[in-house]
Amino acid sequence: MQAQVMNWLEAYQLEFSDLIALLLVLGFILATSVIIHLVLHRLVLRAVETLARRSRHWWKRVLFDSKLFNRLAFTLQGVIIHVQAGLWLSGGGLTLAVIQTLAHLWILLFGLLSLFSLLDALLDISVQSRTARNLPLRGLFQGIKLVGAILVVILMVSVLIGKSPVILFSGLGAMTAVTMLVFKDPILGLVAGIQLSANNMLSVGDWLEMPKYGADGEVIDIALTTVKVRNWDNTITTIPTYALIADSFKNWRGMSESGGRRIKRSLHLDASSVHFLDESELKRLHKAQLLAPYLDDKVQELGRHNSEQQADLSSLVNGRRLTNLGTFRAYLNAYLRAHPHIHQQMTLMVRQLEPGSNGVPMEIYAFTNTTKWVEYEGIQGDIFDHIFAVLPEFGLRVHQTPTGYDMRALGEGLVQMTGYREAG
Repeated sequence: MQAQVMNWLEAYQLEFSDLIALLLVLGFILATSVIIHLVLHRLVLRAVETLARRSRHWWKRVLFDSKLFNRLAFTLQGVIIHVQAGLWLSGGGLTLAVIQTLAHLWILLFGLLSLFSLLDALLDISVQSRTARNLPLRGLFQGIKLVGAILVVILMVSVLIGKSPVILFSGLGAMTAVTMLVFKDPILGLVAGIQLSANNMLSVGDWLEMPKYGADGEVIDIALTTVKVRNWDNTITTIPTYALIADSFKNWRGMSESGGRRIKRSLHLDASSVHFLDESELKRLHKAQLLAPYLDDKVQELGRHNSEQQADLSSLVNGRRLTNLGTFRAYLNAYLRAHPHIHQQMTLMVRQLEPGSNGVPMEIYAFTNTTKWVEYEGIQGDIFDHIFAVLPEFGLRVHQTPTGYDMRALGEGLVQMTGYREAG
């Protein structure tokens, strides 16, 4: 076109030169670019934004908010400038080479930014999908961004030096060791993210417990190199992604999905309070509605056994008798079976553990029918409140190490006794 402009000037007998023709062509390219920019950004993009805002599909708004269309428009402008320069400027000129080089860099830069916007939009869209939310997409997308940025930088360098990118790629082979050292964490994080995703080991929202790193809370982000955990005290713990593969951790997702949370707690009973039940105690305990069926069956069973064995019941060592400890264990089992907040389809038992210096441990092993922390603690607290309150009905005592108050009370009692004797 530069030659055509010169011919046009000659036809109108105007003074001309190569510089004037070049300036006119550059002015035409600039004016065309400005017009295209105004059309794309003032008309097309605003129309797209209006449609996206009015649409019932939220993902259209996400795509627009990520600036994807804006960056694609800039990429298209670079392509148009490159094409115009090839059409209107004479080949082999310095101006053409400079403009096309700048257009190449422009296209590569905004093409990379468009890829970033697309990945960000896909990440925001994936948050609304339960399946996609369980995948470490943030780490994978960050890995794609890293690879894309490296490729674009190599292409930009090849454009600037005027060499094929194949030459640069071949030169990277000699820098493999350096590259592995510099990008060690991203590479390990990318591999770890793929393994976490493939094996369904961890996802955002899981309860993660990893004492080595002081993590005990909800996973809020899985990135390329780090995993962020919001602990229950609202502090944030950052764990290297590859550490989740190299080290062990506890994921409480199975508990959350099962619908039941375990209660495993013992109370220690004073061994000296264990005894056989006499008739008056049996009569009193028979009034307990949960315990009455057990007592009826057990009394009949023991009566038949002692009758068959002709046991001399005048001695406590003969025959079989009900104990307050065994009856208490049966009562706890019946109490948990009737409890509205205990999961009846999961393991439920009351067991006696090995006695020791702290008395006789009686363990409650059951599952609540909720996994919510606050509700779980409330249910567990209510159960043990009831247990401590009914212990005296069975003639049992909780084992408790003497406190300073107990020792003072004992000392005061001895002083009173000693003073009384001296006075006597």
